[in-house]
Amino acid sequence: MKKTTIALGLSVALAGCSATQEISSTQQIVDSIASSVAVTYTVNQKLEGDASATCKTLEAEWAACQDVTIQLTNSGAAIESADWEIYFHSIRRILEVKSPEFTIEHINGDLHRLTPTAEFNGFAQNAIVDVNFIAEYWSLFETDVMPRYYVTAENAEPKVISNTDTEDMSEIMTPITGENLKRHAGDNNIIMNANTRFESNEATAQLSAASVANKIIPTPVWQDEKVTGFADLSAGISIHAPAMQQSSLDAVTLRFENFGVNVAGSYPINITIAPQQLTEEYAMSGGYTLDVSADSTAVVAFDNAGALYALQSIASLIPSDFAVNKSIPQVSVKDAPNFEYRGMEVDIARNFHSKESLLRLVDQMSAYKMNKFHLHLTDDEGWRLAIPGLPELTDIGGKRCHDLEENTCLLPQLGSGPGSDNRGTGYLTKADYIELVKYAQARNIEVIPEIDMPAHARAGVVAMEARYNKYKDSDLQKAEEYRLADPDDKSVYTTIQFYNDGILNPCMDSTYNFIGKVIEEVQAMHNEAGQPLKTWHMGGDEAKNIHLGNGFEQTGGTTGWKGDKDLTKESMPWAKSPQCVAQVAADDSLETPHDLGPMFVKKVANIIAAAGIEKTQLWQDGLKDVDAKDLPITAVANVWETLYWGGANTSNHMTEKGFEVVQSHPDYLYFDFPYEVNSKERGYYWATRYTDSKKVFKFSPNNLPQNAQTSKDRDGNNFNVKGDTENRGYNGISGQLWSESVRTDAQFEYMVYPRILPLAERAWHKASWELDYVKDREFKGGETTFVDANKQQAEWTQFANIVGQRELAKIDKAGVEYRLPVPGGKIESGKLLTNVAFPGLEVQYSTDAGSTWTTWTKPVSVTSAELRTVSPDGERFSRITEVK
Repeated sequence: MKKTTIALGLSVALAGCSATQEISSTQQIVDSIASSVAVTYTVNQKLEGDASATCKTLEAEWAACQDVTIQLTNSGAAIESADWEIYFHSIRRILEVKSPEFTIEHINGDLHRLTPTAEFNGFAQNAIVDVNFIAEYWSLFETDVMPRYYVTAENAEPKVISNTDTEDMSEIMTPITGENLKRHAGDNNIIMNANTRFESNEATAQLSAASVANKIIPTPVWQDEKVTGFADLSAGISIHAPAMQQSSLDAVTLRFENFGVNVAGSYPINITIAPQQLTEEYAMSGGYTLDVSADSTAVVAFDNAGALYALQSIASLIPSDFAVNKSIPQVSVKDAPNFEYRGMEVDIARNFHSKESLLRLVDQMSAYKMNKFHLHLTDDEGWRLAIPGLPELTDIGGKRCHDLEENTCLLPQLGSGPGSDNRGTGYLTKADYIELVKYAQARNIEVIPEIDMPAHARAGVVAMEARYNKYKDSDLQKAEEYRLADPDDKSVYTTIQFYNDGILNPCMDSTYNFIGKVIEEVQAMHNEAGQPLKTWHMGGDEAKNIHLGNGFEQTGGTTGWKGDKDLTKESMPWAKSPQCVAQVAADDSLETPHDLGPMFVKKVANIIAAAGIEKTQLWQDGLKDVDAKDLPITAVANVWETLYWGGANTSNHMTEKGFEVVQSHPDYLYFDFPYEVNSKERGYYWATRYTDSKKVFKFSPNNLPQNAQTSKDRDGNNFNVKGDTENRGYNGISGQLWSESVRTDAQFEYMVYPRILPLAERAWHKASWELDYVKDREFKGGETTFVDANKQQAEWTQFANIVGQRELAKIDKAGVEYRLPVPGGKIESGKLLTNVAFPGLEVQYSTDAGSTWTTWTKPVSVTSAELRTVSPDGERFSRITEVK
């Protein structure tokens, strides 16, 4: 802090009444900046080609960086003081400040501090002050910039700068245009606008309502296409299911009621649970047969799950206009799941999502026959589950605020700003979690809790350090019981999200005391909820120093495309922990600090097994140096390597080692990535520039190499894959929603829905165009034609029409704020043409800048127009796009 601020602090201590005046003056400075100074963030250019030499010198990973300016515009009275600091969130490392009036200091994670230097001359009235700097990598989407810049000063309350207190990043960021929309010269992704979107949608024709009325999603294994006619439900339904669990029956009954179906009516639905009556291919958990006739419906189910899914299939047949057309098609179906594990992972740690949004998700997962809810409860930025006996985990680890010492909360991160009145703060109470597990159990969904460790553990580390400080003077044994950090650890590392202290120590007994305590308490919650804890996800990913990766070389190296870095100053996590150094020296099975990761996994697996839990689950890199035979428990790997970087074979390699595999590849299954290549979309994009619903639908989880023929890599280029080992089969598939840029419930639902529908389709149903895996067969993007592209498109067209004409209307009724696809459009011979990714949705156009909107039904004469899509209930609209 500057001398003037120190002097201010002394005056407060010595001056009585005048001190109050000085403090007020300092607060006035903060208030004035917060209310009068606006922030504008501009990406000037990405530095590549000859300019990348700058990036290399500045230690940018892969020598990739960008030139950026933050403009500070003062619309109020002149502000002469330099006694203030602005804190802001940047997901890109800031490498060099080029404006001499300021310094930018990295605090931890994404939090940075902007401070004026002696050369700063204040904010003149109506003046614009530039802060120019070089940041790592690139910024291609508006959500690369985080909101809630805030200003503070000594003895002043921090205040958010007014124009940054928003979730509309266009209010902060200058539009990204031209070459800045591409990663580099070799980026061949198609930027989506009305015209390119129209071209993309053209192959998906609108089908007649009658042609899709009898189609169920997810698609059944077998359906008799000769069955025709309708069953009249105008008198309501009466479900007879004496062997079905009442909680499951109640859950699906509520869904029927939500669609306007009278569940105390007369049309009989008779459900029998009789596995012996099913043939072999359907005799598995979730299997069933369904016969809907004019007089009644008969279901034979393998188990309670099958009975539930049969009822959900009936619900799938209910038309969107059921209030008018109270009938469903007659069908004959035989069905069973393709995968045992049909999952969705949700990160509520980076930003918290409400219990209500999670319950809505469980409802929709059940509606589409998904059965694994993987809940990412902890990470560096938050601990989101109350653990009895360890209140610090949520009192401190579940809260973010401007406390740089972190005595009362975690540092602000990811756009949360200085306050605690947003989704940066929050957690599930014990009662909340039990309610959620009960709710899921009734809908045949297993809740899989994830407590991420040893990396991504900073919230727990900081919270347990606060606990240590609370008890160290009164009860040292209690203070040290659950401590997670070696206070003498001098290791120098940076984690993937730029922390230097977020990895718990695997060489301390207290670490395993803590893990055992948390497992015990969560297991007790599951028992109370009536769903014994079957799977414990320990995370296991990214316990590394990013500066020791392939993107850097020792300073003075000759590689032009890697960043210079003094690697002699870097270390692996724990390498300089006295406790770990001693453990490596004393244990003959450990040669280097690298061996501590596998050791940790084995120790935690033993704790899990001793608790009587059936399985442990990890991200695949946590199992990289472990074999299944080394563990006392079944281990499941979430394989999250991109296909074009080798992930197509990684899944098989993990099965070779004896692990069950859940396909979780980010280039197809990460729902925190943008829907399309357009800077207005939300999300990270390190693995792919976009994942829309069609891309999820086209994903082949059973035969990963074939995806090379039907999709592109992250730069929009072809890639090749050859299967290099045998395929032993996979346990399942999972979608993932990480929450770094997903702060609100509305954003959460926008990102998950409707992509979760094609995810459910691929989890439940093996498509006709999915080829059997053949070792050594190579798929070459742009060359091989093994996959029947016409059949794939035809099945997508049918699926998209079901979603557009029927399913989105049902999701409307559930109160879910799903993403409406932005329409395509073009003007041809002076006539406006439009289309949409889900045919059946209404498209509106405006020729007067949005003052009036008209439903598009046929070509109409315009010179230019704005377009938007309308939800079936008429309550919501897509992002507006312009067509010229």
